[in-house]
Amino acid sequence: MIIADPTAERVCDECEIYETLLPLSGAHVLELGCGKAEKTRAIAKKVNTILALEVDQIQHGKNVQASDLPNVSFELGGAQDIPAEDASFDLVFMFKSLHHVPMEQMDAALDEIRRVLKPGGLAYISEPVFAGEFNEILRLFHDEQRVREAAFAAVQRAVQTGRFELAGQHFFGTPSHFESFEQFEDRILKVTHTQHQLAPALYQLVKDRFMQHVTPEGAKFVMPIRVDLLRKV
Repeated sequence: MIIADPTAERVCDECEIYETLLPLSGAHVLELGCGKAEKTRAIAKKVNTILALEVDQIQHGKNVQASDLPNVSFELGGAQDIPAEDASFDLVFMFKSLHHVPMEQMDAALDEIRRVLKPGGLAYISEPVFAGEFNEILRLFHDEQRVREAAFAAVQRAVQTGRFELAGQHFFGTPSHFESFEQFEDRILKVTHTQHQLAPALYQLVKDRFMQHVTPEGAKFVMPIRVDLLRKV
């Protein structure tokens, strides 16, 4: 297993990856850290049911107001304590959320994922690679290198100890676009799951670095992503 592949050239929406790799039709799915439920909506069109968990109470409150997702159940909860019975799901998704689990609980989270997966079930764990121009801006105020490395190490241990079988690793880039710095501020700096309180000098530095990438079409980035696909044996 490798944490990054600098030679990876594919750039695509992540749906192209998981729709190719996973048997979605008829599946019972668990999504951990569903955030604004953007991927939840896309996946819901392909599967039987989804239990979507989120630890951010503010975002969860918004999610439960959705009235157009009849096969999705939103619940408040984290990966380290999943409110579901053993062997309940065919597929488990974690989109860029394992590194948000407290480091001392990452192993427990993977144990929980294994518990709720059916035999032969798959865990799709995508994590941002610590590289790229967008990451260089992000790390100015929110350096995630340590927690991302810890998340990868936890996945490695889960495979090395036989709790999971590695079904594959996949590396690609996802395009990201911001119309303006104000949109960046709204989508990144003002997230409710993390309190980013930047001092004026740091705020200006972040803005200056972001503005270096702005063109008449806005600011475009490619974010490198790693997918660890795990199978419960």
